[in-house]
Amino acid sequence: MVTLNDFQRIGLGLVGFGAFFILFGMLLYFDSVLLAFGNILFLSGLVFIIGFRRTFTFFFQRQKLKGTSFFLGGVLIVLMRWPILGMLLEAYGFVSLFRSFFPGGFRVFGLAGKHPHPEQALAEAGRKQLHGVTAGWVQPWELLPRGSELAPLQGRCLAGCTRQAW
Repeated sequence: MVTLNDFQRIGLGLVGFGAFFILFGMLLYFDSVLLAFGNILFLSGLVFIIGFRRTFTFFFQRQKLKGTSFFLGGVLIVLMRWPILGMLLEAYGFVSLFRSFFPGGFRVFGLAGKHPHPEQALAEAGRKQLHGVTAGWVQPWELLPRGSELAPLQGRCLAGCTRQAW
């Protein structure tokens, strides 16, 4: 079990209230005051949880400067009462900052952005290899064991491969 000191508990509360105010501000048609208050609470809670020095080094790493500039620029634009543009910039900055925390979650966006034909990249991401033969989309019964009575199409290949390949 993780033990938290008093400052970290306060920071957790501030982050929670910040997320609440951001969501509540978005529900109330991007109310700029609620969004700005939520942003301030979120950032100050982050400082309380991990400390000022670690927060500074996290945001200003060389590989994360683009995400930091978009995130903090979005916060500044929300404070200037342009909430929709500010939240769009913040969202992009948040995804690029915290991409390393979710390695598989944002991988599809990276594949689609770097491929010359995005629809072909998404089609390639959905294909798999069965014993060296490329098959179509993964079907639920393909994940079951061979002798299972729940696999009605066992032995049939949907991509046109032979039974020996199975």
